[in-house]
Amino acid sequence: MENEQVKNPNLRAHHDYRRKKSAKEMQVQVITFALMIFLTIVAFIAVGIGDFSVKFIIPFILLLAVIQVGFQLYYFMHASQKGHELPMIFMYSAVIIAFVTVLAFVTIIWW
Repeated sequence: MENEQVKNPNLRAHHDYRRKKSAKEMQVQVITFALMIFLTIVAFIAVGIGDFSVKFIIPFILLLAVIQVGFQLYYFMHASQKGHELPMIFMYSAVIIAFVTVLAFVTIIWW
């Protein structure tokens, strides 16, 4: 392969481009993973302190969970990359249907 790269500068440029792009993607994934670990630690600390009420802790942890789901979808499952538009439409549709279903059941039970 090295001989081909010397003979064909376009192949070398493409190889360099892919290596830089892969390095950038790996950097983003490591940063995202570190943020997710940080959010998990924040959730454990919020519960461990014990000074907060349950009415604060539960929505706070759910918010952190939603943020982590977003990180999972966009960075680890590569949903932000080109060509993943149709699966994302299905994901968004499922989220909307789930939200409307939960809202309907909560409305029926509590009102």
